[in-house]
Amino acid sequence: MPNEQASADQSATSGTPENPEEGSPFAIGLLLRRAHDRVAAAMDGALAPFGIERRHLMVMMRLHASGPLSQRDLVAHTNHDKASIVRIVDDLERLDLASRQLVPGDRRLRAVTLTDHGREVFAQAHQAAEPAASAATAPLTAAQAQQLQRLLRTMVAPVSPPA
Repeated sequence: MPNEQASADQSATSGTPENPEEGSPFAIGLLLRRAHDRVAAAMDGALAPFGIERRHLMVMMRLHASGPLSQRDLVAHTNHDKASIVRIVDDLERLDLASRQLVPGDRRLRAVTLTDHGREVFAQAHQAAEPAASAATAPLTAAQAQQLQRLLRTMVAPVSPPA
């Protein structure tokens, strides 16, 4: 007991709480990482039956929403580097989920597009991910989950340079 009291006294005087996450300037990062790990594990489980990973789904989501995009555009839209996008698109081609097609008027540029099979797998994977996403946010009310999503979108939005 004396050690516990000494620890409590030290925390009170140093301003460091017993729980290292409380009051820490790193708290938000630590908590976001733990939340990310929980959601990522749920998504990985939902996507495994389709033979795809989150990185594949991210590119498929972008292609589904935007239509054909160059690999350069995929780099910009997904925050992956060039080499990663090449590997992801290679994987998607190997799985017959996407294809590279010549862009009319530019022999050097190829657009990545979902195949018919890719659109089917995307729809199935998206549907399978819904319960996983709900399970990951189960401790929250529906309103809290929507608020969290809004807050995270605001947090990751591009920051405008000061005028």
